[in-house]
Amino acid sequence: MKYLWTEDTGAGFHFWQLVNQHFFDGEFVVESKESNQGILDAIYQLQPVSDDIYYIAFDYVLDNQDIRNKYRILKQLANQSNGHIVILDMVCFEYLILAFDKLISWTGTGKKDKINARDEILSAMENHRINLSKIKDEKTLQYLSGFKRFSTERVMKSLAGELTENEKWSIKGTLMGECWYKNCCVSDHKDHFRCGKPELESGNKKVTALILSEVVQQILKTI
Repeated sequence: MKYLWTEDTGAGFHFWQLVNQHFFDGEFVVESKESNQGILDAIYQLQPVSDDIYYIAFDYVLDNQDIRNKYRILKQLANQSNGHIVILDMVCFEYLILAFDKLISWTGTGKKDKINARDEILSAMENHRINLSKIKDEKTLQYLSGFKRFSTERVMKSLAGELTENEKWSIKGTLMGECWYKNCCVSDHKDHFRCGKPELESGNKKVTALILSEVVQQILKTI
């Protein structure tokens, strides 16, 4: 059996279910372990049979010491697993959304300062972290300085959430917003949220476009 374990719940977990459905034709058993510690706890209890492979979507950023420590343990367990455990090269689910090249045009967000911050931050991504020395834009630096406990993952979660505030594109709920995977819909609150105009109307084609994006494919090439 092939398993895909993620620490994500809600929309992030739903994303991996969609990947399994649309890209792998349901080949995987997708499970949420609810946290990075939950993944480690589940691995400690593993007793895989000969053909079992566990693909691990573990959020990894270099500027969070707790995550670095747990990732080090995960790598040790993977190295001792005789090929049963494969770690996917993840930053976090929200990074996949932020880096999607259709994000701004599809969601129709009008937050110019956040759009500019997104561009600056994506350009500064280096080895699983935001390299602050590469950011020259003052407004972006001010935005980043507003995080009391700065980490790349916190920034990704916050910025991706702000750029998908339209409830039909939201990534904060128990599922991804309907516009990511259903045929084009119109916002229920047109007076309050802007909505973009995806060139694709089919839900299947939209979610497939996301899955085929460069950053997602970079992860899936390990599988």
